[in-house]
Amino acid sequence: MDTLSQTLSEANKDSDRQAGSWGAVLAMSLGAFALVASEFMPVSLLTPIAADLHISEGQAGQAISVSGAFAVFTSLFISSLAKGINRKTLLLVLIAMMIVSGTVVSLAPNYVLFMLGRAMIGVVIGGFWSMSAATAMRLVEDHHVPRALAILNGGNALATVIAAPAGSFLGGLIGWRGAFFCVVPVAVIVFVWQLISLPSMPSERHQQSASVFALLARPIVRMGMIAVSLFFMGQFTLFTYVRPFLEDVAHVEVSTLSLILLLMGISGFIGTVLIGVMLKKSVYPVLIAVPLLMAFLAFGLLMLGKWIVVSAIILTVWGLFATSAPVGWWTWLARMLPRDAEAGGGLMVAVVQLAITLGATSGGILFDRIGYQATFAASALVLVLAALSALLTMRQGRYQ
Repeated sequence: MDTLSQTLSEANKDSDRQAGSWGAVLAMSLGAFALVASEFMPVSLLTPIAADLHISEGQAGQAISVSGAFAVFTSLFISSLAKGINRKTLLLVLIAMMIVSGTVVSLAPNYVLFMLGRAMIGVVIGGFWSMSAATAMRLVEDHHVPRALAILNGGNALATVIAAPAGSFLGGLIGWRGAFFCVVPVAVIVFVWQLISLPSMPSERHQQSASVFALLARPIVRMGMIAVSLFFMGQFTLFTYVRPFLEDVAHVEVSTLSLILLLMGISGFIGTVLIGVMLKKSVYPVLIAVPLLMAFLAFGLLMLGKWIVVSAIILTVWGLFATSAPVGWWTWLARMLPRDAEAGGGLMVAVVQLAITLGATSGGILFDRIGYQATFAASALVLVLAALSALLTMRQGRYQ
């Protein structure tokens, strides 16, 4: 009888996967695009946001910090807080929250409501990314999972390419509020598409929250997460304040700013394609070398950033490494935790978002109180520490 029940259960799971469609995977990919575009839209709009809301550019940069903070909490606890809720319903609720967030931010009359809207998008970030891989695995058969995940992350990569330059361009054309609101119609399309295409996905009642914290008991996981956090903290200490630096120091116009951000995005997309070849041989050399190279670029920007052409070249190379590096860490996670990839993914999301929050916050404080020199120097220092932590992670792996 137990065997029959198990057989029926497995058959039901296969049926669930077959009920899923590539249309649903594409809907998830478009959702990832809208989400990443919403998350990093402030990077290219700090100056007009600060001017309109009568706040400093450092305070405007906290729009990324607050979304990261709420994403951390959500990624750690959404599994336990949403027990028993159908995953399709939960995803639709998150997309609806994205729509509300974009509307609130674009219409916010003051800083408080602006930050409330950004907090809402943080909840969506943590929830969506924590469930994204598991959802893709339930939509298609096992042998199609890698392809489904590639399509899903394609939305992320596309947003990374165009979000910042599009935000800068649209901000100059229709204002920062109009730029933020442009994401709302995309989110509406995602909601309708997922409503139609996603199959019912009852909660499997995994105890993911306990697993997330249990993973930290492993020394190599702790060391790896320290390295991940330092990398993203160092990256966003600098990246969050690229626009005010270019405008105030290099004296670029909006059109030139958009071009530089576009070059960063394109080079990042290229880097994401190329890094796979290097990761096939070994992961750790990439994880160690990339933050060291980015630290060198941060120092170069600090010394030579007053020249527009030099700044454009340095930031283009920065984008090549910064966008592709996370692929290396996700590859490390898959190889290090093949049986706990879902719990490890939740932990990784929390660590990354916390690091982005700390990076944007500390960078903003330094930018406001001392200047871009302190912000960029801090970024370089933290990136060097990230490389050293990756080296220690590699050595820890040899001894376990």
